[in-house]
Amino acid sequence: MLKLNFSGYNLECGTDEAGRGCLAGPVTAAAVILKPDFKNSILNDSKQISEKKRDILRPVIENEALCFGFSHIYPDVIDEINILNASILAMHNSIKTLKNTPEFIIVDGNKFKPFKEIPHETIIKGDGKFLSIAAASVLAKTYRDEYMNKIHEEFPMYNWKKNKGYPTKEHREAIKEFGVTKYHRKSFRLLPEQLKLEL
Repeated sequence: MLKLNFSGYNLECGTDEAGRGCLAGPVTAAAVILKPDFKNSILNDSKQISEKKRDILRPVIENEALCFGFSHIYPDVIDEINILNASILAMHNSIKTLKNTPEFIIVDGNKFKPFKEIPHETIIKGDGKFLSIAAASVLAKTYRDEYMNKIHEEFPMYNWKKNKGYPTKEHREAIKEFGVTKYHRKSFRLLPEQLKLEL
C-alpha cells in the first residue's frame, strides 16, 4: 500500500518527472498536494500501470487533489542546462503553479535543489511508496505523452506516438535516415558511437 504522508504536514507536495531518458521532446514534471482523506486503490508508480489506467487516473487526481501543476522543459533548455538541471527546473516550475504553498516537498529520486525555504526530502523509488509522488508521476507521464502524440503528427516518421521519444531501435533508425528535428535533444547521444550524425 502506498502511504499518504511522509512529513506529518497537511500541505505535503509530491513531485516527479517523466521523459528524462528520451532523445526527443520535453522533460515534464508535475506536483500534487493531496487532500488528507485521499484514497485510491489503483494509483501507483506510473511505470507500473497501463496507459489506459493512467488516462483514467488523471481526471480523478485532478478532481480530487487539493491542487496540482505541471511543467514542460523543452529540448533547447535541456541542451543548455543539462537534463538533471532541466528535470529539477520542471519540478520547481510545477510547484510554483500550485495554488496552495506546500509546507513540505517529497521528491522522487535522489536529486533536488531547495525550493524557496520549503523543507524537502528525496525518496528513491518514491513513486512506488507515496500517493502524492505516484499522482505526480501519472500527471507528468500523461501530459508528456499527450505532447509527444501532438508532435508525432508533425514528424510521423519517428513514431513518437508509440516510442514517446525514448531511444528505441526504430527511433534511432529514423534519426539515421531522416536526421534530427527541432524536438531532438542535440546534447544527447542520438545514435550509438559508431554512427556519426551531422548536426
